[in-house]
Amino acid sequence: MAAISHCRKIFRFNRIHFFQTSAAAADAKETGLYGFPHLKTPNGFQRFVDDAIERAGELVNHISTMPSSAEIIRAMDEISDTVCSVVDSAELCRHTHPNREFVEQANVASMRMDEYLHFLNTNHNLYNAVMKAELEGNVVNKETQRAAHYLRVDFEKGGIHLCDDKLERVNQLNMDIAQLCRKFNANIADDPGYVDIHPAIRIPKRMRHIGMPICCPAGSSTKGCRLATDPVSLISILQLVSDAEVRKLAYIQGNSVPHANLDVLDKLIAARHELAQIMGYKSYAEFSASPNMASSVDVVMSFLHELSSMVKPKADEEFVKLRDYKRRQMGQIFTDLEPWDETYYSAMLKGSNFDLDSSVIASYFPLPQCIEGLKLLVESLFGATFRNIPLAPGESWHPDVLKMSLHHPEEVVALVCNFSNNPSTVRLNHGEVETLFHEFGHALHSLLSRTEYQHFSGTRVALDLAETPSNLFEYYAWDYRVLKTFAKHYLTGETIPKKLVDSMRGAKKMFAATELQRQIFYAMIDQKLFGEQDSPPRDTISIVSDLKRQYTSYKQVEGTHWHTRFSHLLNYGGGYYSYLYAKCLAAAIWKNVCEEDPLSLKTGTALRTKFLQHGGAVEPVELLIDLAGEGSIRYSNGGVIPDIKALSEEMNIP
Repeated sequence: MAAISHCRKIFRFNRIHFFQTSAAAADAKETGLYGFPHLKTPNGFQRFVDDAIERAGELVNHISTMPSSAEIIRAMDEISDTVCSVVDSAELCRHTHPNREFVEQANVASMRMDEYLHFLNTNHNLYNAVMKAELEGNVVNKETQRAAHYLRVDFEKGGIHLCDDKLERVNQLNMDIAQLCRKFNANIADDPGYVDIHPAIRIPKRMRHIGMPICCPAGSSTKGCRLATDPVSLISILQLVSDAEVRKLAYIQGNSVPHANLDVLDKLIAARHELAQIMGYKSYAEFSASPNMASSVDVVMSFLHELSSMVKPKADEEFVKLRDYKRRQMGQIFTDLEPWDETYYSAMLKGSNFDLDSSVIASYFPLPQCIEGLKLLVESLFGATFRNIPLAPGESWHPDVLKMSLHHPEEVVALVCNFSNNPSTVRLNHGEVETLFHEFGHALHSLLSRTEYQHFSGTRVALDLAETPSNLFEYYAWDYRVLKTFAKHYLTGETIPKKLVDSMRGAKKMFAATELQRQIFYAMIDQKLFGEQDSPPRDTISIVSDLKRQYTSYKQVEGTHWHTRFSHLLNYGGGYYSYLYAKCLAAAIWKNVCEEDPLSLKTGTALRTKFLQHGGAVEPVELLIDLAGEGSIRYSNGGVIPDIKALSEEMNIP
């Protein structure tokens, strides 16, 4: 929450990283990593940081002379853009570069820039200049006035307006919070948990590659298997292992690590609560909601309760359906549906009802064809070309990286999107295709942004609006009119059959209410943990347990603490409800704007000119009403909530 912050131009998918570079890099004969000449070698990060700090310093000095309001805002925006170029490059390098020396230098650069960001965000000369620009009001246009206002608000989110003692405490709390977040993530990575299964035959053959052979117990001649219970492995175990005892062991172990994060989370909650109170808010959740459409915890909670009431009857029906299916499969009419049963029996029931085979589905989604699908989507919707262009020597960190240019005939700018691409033999399951379209929605939000200031570019919008484009583009990954344009069998070239897509859509809807209820439960956890605190504080296990009983159909397993590896509590503290805002808003936009003709230029023009190109330069409510109509949102207790009607109709909930 700072005036000078990350650009957020990187969008991650487990096989692809989208990121935006300047068009100029495309013409360079020889350059460095990501098109920056400094980054020809790992040590170039040091010069990259030095030059960024030097240029930012020149701009700070210029602002300190109190030039015109418009000049102040332009200079502030250039500082942000200059700093972001380094910060985002270092971030991408740390997560993708195969060369350890590059990664180490990127880490050093990241730490140096963090220190410099602290200097900028506590600089009273900059803050006073921004206040001058906002108060004078004699600025060039509405976007500049809006930029001045939000720069001032962002400065104050860092406590710069407080007395020295309070500001010092806020700075210390922010450093503590950052350290606790790093520790939380490190604990998740270091302690994934594991279970030892004897004999190994209890594990399906197709899963044994993820396990490690272990010695047999004393007196036994059979070998065992050690299975990790990190989130990815745990899902596979719960879905594929028929042995209920193995699933139970894995579920309990996977949801009981890392134990150390119980203490880390307690400290994080306390630190954020103290920070919020110093800033004049009742809770961190209130502090988080205040700049967004919701504006308050009361509005967030009323939305979540409304959504919960809407979905509960259908979620209860789905629970009974799954429980009864388990009883029929086991031939036991009184057995309960346990938490470790849900994934296994729901996959089995979907498979039996819709005759789906994940390997058959994946055969229609080779990665190159999926990339071709993105090209066709851009051309059809926006009348733009999205084509491969050559990488300059030194620009890429891996030979499989592709560089593509997005060009619109009505613009003067060509934008470049780079992403890493796996070999052509890779085939995606449909969940990965959906994720690809989700992340491409984020990328388009940046690529099509036409704001005057970088501060408002693309995804730099209110938190509870930011996920709307990505959720909207998930619909494109499920629509047969879209899929038939690119989903071709990797061997025969056959277009994916409509019957198969219909079955996939049917399976998706089968437990949609349960999944929505789960997301509401997650949002409730977030609101409760970072809401007003009890005295004395309750332990987080009992809080989560109570919420699970209240907002889901499943029982809490004693001693488990799934939330200690729920990393969204770090990045979206007090703001996880935003995913549900986005889900409702995307449903309304799809229904009112896209569903009739999702690939038409008319649809794309509406999305581009009424929403995507504005970034954060226009109030979210104005954008949504202009695009999807007044019925897409409504006002409540001083805030704004999305209408849930489109989502409820989509889910066939009366």
